Amino acid sequence: MYDVALFKRLKALIIFRAFFVTLLLGTFLIFEIGFYRFPYPHAILYIIVSLYVLSVIYGFLLYRLKNLTAFAYGQLSVDALSEIALIFVTGGIESWFSFIMLLTVIASAITLNKRAGFITATICSILYGLMIDLQFYRLIPIGYDISVKEKDFLYNIFSHITSLYLTAYLTGYMSSRLEKTSRRLAERDSDLKDLAFFNKELIESLPSGLLTTDVSGKILIFNRAAENIAGLSRAEATGKDITEIFPFVTRPLGVQRTEGEVSGEGWSKIIGLSISATMDSSEHKTGYICIFQDITELKNLEAELKYKETLAAIGELSANMAHEIRNPLASLKGSIEMLREGALTRDQGEKLMSIAISEMDRLNKIITDFLTYSRPRSPEFFRFDLTAMLDETVELIKSATANIDAITVRKDFEGPIEIVADPQKLRQVFLNLAMNAIESMPDGGEMLLSVRRLLNSVLVSVKDSGIGIPPENLKDVFYPFFTTKDKGTGLGLSIAYRIVEEHNGSITVKSPSGQGTTFEVRIPAAPDPLLFSGGAAQTSGARNPDVASAGKG
Repeated sequence: MYDVALFKRLKALIIFRAFFVTLLLGTFLIFEIGFYRFPYPHAILYIIVSLYVLSVIYGFLLYRLKNLTAFAYGQLSVDALSEIALIFVTGGIESWFSFIMLLTVIASAITLNKRAGFITATICSILYGLMIDLQFYRLIPIGYDISVKEKDFLYNIFSHITSLYLTAYLTGYMSSRLEKTSRRLAERDSDLKDLAFFNKELIESLPSGLLTTDVSGKILIFNRAAENIAGLSRAEATGKDITEIFPFVTRPLGVQRTEGEVSGEGWSKIIGLSISATMDSSEHKTGYICIFQDITELKNLEAELKYKETLAAIGELSANMAHEIRNPLASLKGSIEMLREGALTRDQGEKLMSIAISEMDRLNKIITDFLTYSRPRSPEFFRFDLTAMLDETVELIKSATANIDAITVRKDFEGPIEIVADPQKLRQVFLNLAMNAIESMPDGGEMLLSVRRLLNSVLVSVKDSGIGIPPENLKDVFYPFFTTKDKGTGLGLSIAYRIVEEHNGSITVKSPSGQGTTFEVRIPAAPDPLLFSGGAAQTSGARNPDVASAGKG
């Protein structure tokens, strides 16, 4: 496999060699420094020319050889020989150029690896030590100062060899660390590029519109889906404030979910968007990210579905209403037809007239309850004591059940509890729940009416020990005209549910198997009395306009 990195390092080595020869040895020849003391000063010219020629040959072979490692070792070996030759012609032990061997060792470690640095240091040590030994024994034609002793030669060889190996070690260590770091950086760079590409593709592939802004709200990123939804190109949107594109976005920017309409020439869309802040690693806000969709079709489908649900509810209500009216009408018709025949005794006629009047009363009650449900009177809010009103309700219930054996009515109140509500409507709710509880105990039992003050609300509970409600009917008890009674209209609980809703409360039902039924009504507690006009609480007998308007609001 062709090593591109090694190719670049060898190319740099060739260029550096030519530059060094030109700068150092060239200036040495130009200024003729040391000519009077070097034994072979003119031989330096041949070394320079040789190195230039070798550089050209190296440059030529670099683009043609496949085994660049062997080529690098060859160059470095020739460099070592050239350096020994230069040291030889400039005085051997007295040469100024012995430091050049260190450069070759450094170049070996950088160009190849730590091992190459040690190999080059070994070659230079052997060649240099051999040359100095031969010079000492005068086996080569290089003289030296007679004052230089044998130990000076030995120390010179030792110091050079030590320097070469130390240089090889340090340069190799730094080179290997640099290579590892470069490799990690290259891998990290590759990962970052892949991640950036993935993020870009992910953002562009999102079916939802996505944009990012800086802290001030200026748009930075605007994906392809955002262009299609907003009807703007990326170039047009970038740099604009987000409120210029989505005017319904509120200031200051922050975490928000909102909907609004945007329009252009001949088109209009409903946009649903959510905005959240983006943070850096120090949890400092860097901007905002906004994801949005065109929900026009969804809104149209919702409106259509609501319309169909309304029609279905009207149809079901009409069917139930017709069913409730048909039964008394049938009784009325039968009674009137028998009376028209005139073949009845007086007692029979009176009995039929009683049935007719009873059925007419029943029809009137159905119509009255239906009007109460469909056109409820607006509540009139007063500040009053709920427990006092419930006391009155309990007395009414006791009066109504005075002739019923085995029915016990108990109450469990927590002292005076004031609320702001419509007392007449709430009385209707609790009377209805209490009578339902009594009717669910045909064989007798106990009904418990309790009141508890919670943190921000009041809980009224109506519990009986009756037959309970089948689990399959629990979900339908508050639907209009749903009833299991023979003579019930099925509107009592529906009206109670609506009244509780008008008071921003809630009503729930529990009916464990064989344990009776419990209805729980939660009503918001009254605010502090000082908030009301005059600073004093009003009873249900006197209307406080300020309280009434506050309650309605």
